[in-house]
Amino acid sequence: MSGWVIFFRSKRLVVLTAMVFLATPILSGCFEDKAQQGAGIGALGGALAGSLLGRSKNREQNALIGAAVGGMLGYAVGNEMDKNDRAQLNHTLETAPSRKTTTWVNPDTRAEYAVTPQPAYQDNGRDCRQAEIVSTINGKRETVVKTACRRPDGRWDI
Repeated sequence: MSGWVIFFRSKRLVVLTAMVFLATPILSGCFEDKAQQGAGIGALGGALAGSLLGRSKNREQNALIGAAVGGMLGYAVGNEMDKNDRAQLNHTLETAPSRKTTTWVNPDTRAEYAVTPQPAYQDNGRDCRQAEIVSTINGKRETVVKTACRRPDGRWDI
């Protein structure tokens, strides 16, 4: 009997998960930026998973916990650099002189970036550079120093 309950729950989870992913394009227009979009979709998915995976008498609590965890994870994923920012960062690492800061503002997210690459060096036969990356996203300024190495296809891995 318990095998049928597990099968039924897993089937419902698959169906509801598919519904969340299918609803993503519709929901994406409701949020101002990718971080908010990620948080909303993460919260929705987390709430569904939490309500289905836990004990039936604790579904509301499980849904709230799932929504909180999913929202935080979704925000973190959505808040990362988008494809255009990564292309700009790659261009900066490839062409900018050492210690010269390159800045840009993402026209979609309004996130601001300032990247200052250091001199290139060899590491295991690959060209590498350290770079200080200053980002200002939703008014929050963050500075990190990352090492990037050029891949054989010319792109830089951070």
